[in-house]
Amino acid sequence: MTPLLEGLNSLLDISILLYMLVGLLLGFMVGAFPGITATMAVALAAGFTMTLEPVQGLAVLLTIYVAANFGDRVPSILINTPGTPASIATTLDGYPMAKQGRAGLALTMSAIVSAVGILASLVLFALAAVPIASFARDYFKSPELFALVVFGIAIMIGISSKSMLKGILAGVFGLMLGTVGTYAATADKRFTFGSLDLVEGVNFIAVIIGLFGIAELFDQLLTHRKSHVRPISSLGRWWPNKSEFKQSGRATAVAGAVGLGVGLIPAAGGDIAGLIGWERARKASKHPEMFGKGSIEGVAASDTASSATLGGSLTTTMALGIPGDSVMAVMIGSMIIWGITPGPTLFTERPDLVVSIVGIMLVATLLSLGLSLVRMKGMVKLLDVPQPYLWSGILIFCIIGTYATSNSLSTVITMLVFGVVGVLLKRMQVPAGPVVLGLLLGPLAEENLARTLAILPTRPFFEVVSPIAIVLLVLAVLSIVMPAIRAARKPRAERASFADSVLDTASVTQLSKAHEELAADPDLLTSTVRNPQAAKSRRLRKNSKENKK
Repeated sequence: MTPLLEGLNSLLDISILLYMLVGLLLGFMVGAFPGITATMAVALAAGFTMTLEPVQGLAVLLTIYVAANFGDRVPSILINTPGTPASIATTLDGYPMAKQGRAGLALTMSAIVSAVGILASLVLFALAAVPIASFARDYFKSPELFALVVFGIAIMIGISSKSMLKGILAGVFGLMLGTVGTYAATADKRFTFGSLDLVEGVNFIAVIIGLFGIAELFDQLLTHRKSHVRPISSLGRWWPNKSEFKQSGRATAVAGAVGLGVGLIPAAGGDIAGLIGWERARKASKHPEMFGKGSIEGVAASDTASSATLGGSLTTTMALGIPGDSVMAVMIGSMIIWGITPGPTLFTERPDLVVSIVGIMLVATLLSLGLSLVRMKGMVKLLDVPQPYLWSGILIFCIIGTYATSNSLSTVITMLVFGVVGVLLKRMQVPAGPVVLGLLLGPLAEENLARTLAILPTRPFFEVVSPIAIVLLVLAVLSIVMPAIRAARKPRAERASFADSVLDTASVTQLSKAHEELAADPDLLTSTVRNPQAAKSRRLRKNSKENKK
């Protein structure tokens, strides 16, 4: 049986569909609750999937990943709060549309273009993954793999923090965590302090859940303020008409191309792609002045771009073993526990698994689209769930999920410790991404560096270190040095991370003006607009009474 048929055949098991339905519901709920990221949900679910078969576990994790990309648009549009970082750009036009009584239209367009973006990215994966993996398998030896890891960590450091120094410190901290345990080359134990629990290194799932789950939970507990903002209660018209589809076509195409490109850059996630895609679509639009005021083009652009990164992230993860984003970092950790090593050899050793992964994401996208097109009255109700109940449930599942990975109380303690560490990192504005990447890829970089240093004394330098490795190392240095130089030239108050500075000054000014114009309309100040016609009638009656006086 060919790998294609084997991969597709493994998806015909009824249990796979059941696991995908579980992932679908979890992903939508995760996206709908602000503050619960897809990384946090996948990390938490990973603790419960360790005992499953790889395809079953991947069915849960990948479906959560895809469904969260649909569900996070709901709070972005209805309460102006991103469900996950990937939907930040959705708030720019989605919430103004909702305030104008067009929430249903924004939700529907968001779901359609999100599906388009993910499907296009899967085509990219199908076309690019095998050539990239073949090239890496033929030309990437120990020096190139070391340089690639350094490049991946450097890229994440360069784009994840306002302060380059803080990003570097986070990366170094992650690399230090990666040295704990047994050194593979000599079998020496390092930094274990006599503890048997540290012999195999710091538990990756515990660190992930601590940094992204418990830290977020603790941070919300410490900063919680009761909000009186209510979700938009009237969703209005749902289905876009022909002219609205046509109007959004160019924005979808432009932003989709941006998302596909950004997705291939390690660590550059949907939040960055969404903002860049929104900006490029605004410049290409015939009505750029409408962006930021409730433009359906703006919603289409931001959601297409952020969704189109999924395939690119999957490509770098599976073809090179370098996680495209933090969710894929968790995915790599889970696959390693299952005995599967993502990278160039995956396509020769387990091509059927690659086919299964594409099939899972394709089916998950179609299921998520179908669920999104159902009028989401119930999903809106989820936004009214009291947060204390949500926090309690998250904490319980974090503890149970972490304990399930090793059946050891020390793993739960590790999770809680890194939860506190995560809160401290948030308070100091130190990004957690480089920490995770350093922990995951540090041992790989160390192993390949050791091999390279062992070969160098016996052979000429340029025979061992190829131009590919040198170029990657140069790019790694530039990705850190150039942003640092640009930031040093700006006043401290104007410095921002790459994700915060992708919009040009004109766009920022336009957004501010659009928000001021929206706020100037008394009938749009409230987030409980029910009927635009009723609001108009009230204004007319009010004016009539004033005229009589």
